[in-house]
Amino acid sequence: MTAPSSRPDIIALLADADFKHRADTNTWSHRDGRPFSKEEQTRVLTTTRSEFRAFEAQFKRFMKYRQEWADAPEALQDFLAPFMQQLTVKNLGNAYDLMSETDRDEFNRLLGLRAKPPRPFTANTF
Repeated sequence: MTAPSSRPDIIALLADADFKHRADTNTWSHRDGRPFSKEEQTRVLTTTRSEFRAFEAQFKRFMKYRQEWADAPEALQDFLAPFMQQLTVKNLGNAYDLMSETDRDEFNRLLGLRAKPPRPFTANTF
């Protein structure tokens, strides 16, 4: 979530920037390689400290999400191991039956991380 004084268009530009200065256009670029327009470059250069901090906080949350997504297969296996050890007939349904509501929430979160492709970094999403 952006700070109350943040301008959403500035946060969106920062979220889409690759921060590599293009010598050929004397601007930054979008992540897809398009150079910033002169208007975008002028606008993004007015970024306040508060707006940059809001962007930075969103980016840190995104990086945490990406790490959780990458770690999900092993985390899911580690999470299920104690339930599977308790079972004679080892299948997911039987393990699920042993779980508390809190356990099921965590199981569903981990499974959801693996069931969907990772989301891209987008302004005001993380």
